[in-house]
This record gives sequence, C-alpha cells and structure tokens, in this order.
Amino acid sequence: MSGLFITLEGPEGAGKSTNREYLAERLRSHGIEVVLTREPGGTPLAERIRELLLTPSDETMGVDTELLLVFAARAQHLEGVIKPALARGAVVLCDRFTDATYAYQGGGRGLPKERIALLENFVQGDLRPDLTLVFDLPVEIGLTRAAARGRLDRFEQEKRSFFEAVRQTYLQRAQAAADRYKVIDASLPLAEVQANLDKLLPELLERCDG
Repeated sequence: MSGLFITLEGPEGAGKSTNREYLAERLRSHGIEVVLTREPGGTPLAERIRELLLTPSDETMGVDTELLLVFAARAQHLEGVIKPALARGAVVLCDRFTDATYAYQGGGRGLPKERIALLENFVQGDLRPDLTLVFDLPVEIGLTRAAARGRLDRFEQEKRSFFEAVRQTYLQRAQAAADRYKVIDASLPLAEVQANLDKLLPELLERCDG
C-alpha cells in the first residue's frame, strides 16, 4: 500500500476532530488527496455499529460484546474505506483506531491486551498506522469539554477512574514505541496545538513524496 495512514488518538474533549480537519486542509493545500474517516464508523454499516456502541441502553453491554463490535466495525471500515484509499496513494486521517481499543477496552475495561492483539492481527493482518498523534490532556479538562458539547454518550458517562486508565494507556503505548507516536499537548490553546501540527508537516510531506 502506497498511501499514508495517520491516526489521531486521545480521550474525550481532546480536539481530535477539529485538528484532523486542520491537518487535512494543510495537506490538501499541497495537492495531496486526504480521506477523513473515524472509528467506530466510516461506512454505513460500521456507523450503525457505532450507534450500538455509543447509545446508552437499559441493557448492560458485556465487555467482550463491546470488543467484538469494535472489531466488527473495524473490519468493515478497513475493507470499505481505509485499504482502498491507501491503495490509490491517499493520506488517510482517521479519528481513532486500534490504539483506542487498547486504551478503552484494555485500559478502561481491563481486558487483557493479548485478547485485543489476537483480534488486531486477525482483522488487520500486518496493517498498522504509519503515524499516531496522541492528543493528551488532563482528564478533568477533557470531561468538562465533552460535557459542554451536550448529551453524553455511553462511554462519556463512565467514571473518572475509567478515563484516567484510558489516558495512562495511551501515554504508555506512546512511550513504548516513540518512532510511531507523537504526543501533542491538547490542553494548550488551539492556535498553539495547530502550530505544533505545522511542525510535523515537512516530515509528512516528505513521507508522501517518498
């Protein structure tokens, strides 16, 4: 696959969607095809699975059910959007991917990372992001931002300890593989966050040309 696969990760309120749009605009200004997508979701069927995952319900969803739904949506997303875009040389900017599964279902829910890795290999084969941007900020700030958006989804209603575990898992993964991850301080004013994204542009453009 000749394209570039960039994922944007982080907890609630980290500004991933806003900064994904900004990065896409900067890349497109250089004539690069950019595909914006998200997880869970990205295709009509995967978006329906997203609704199941995010909508609060009177029936408690089992943790294994949640994990399997996440990977079912991911399998559809890969075949319908990500792989075709990479095959034609596009840059894919994806709001969350498998790092979110390790953070939320692994860190937050406490599922063994080996179980997640098994499904990761089954669904993705050897496909991994070329670059992962982790938008990091204190949990309290993120939850305040999320609450200001309106009604909370099923994950956003979790306890603070859940989100502390999510954040720590992201940071641990970034520290363990610094060549793939870049941690961005998302608590800074938006202009400063985007200035830091601008610093990444030369490297990204070089990788696109390469």
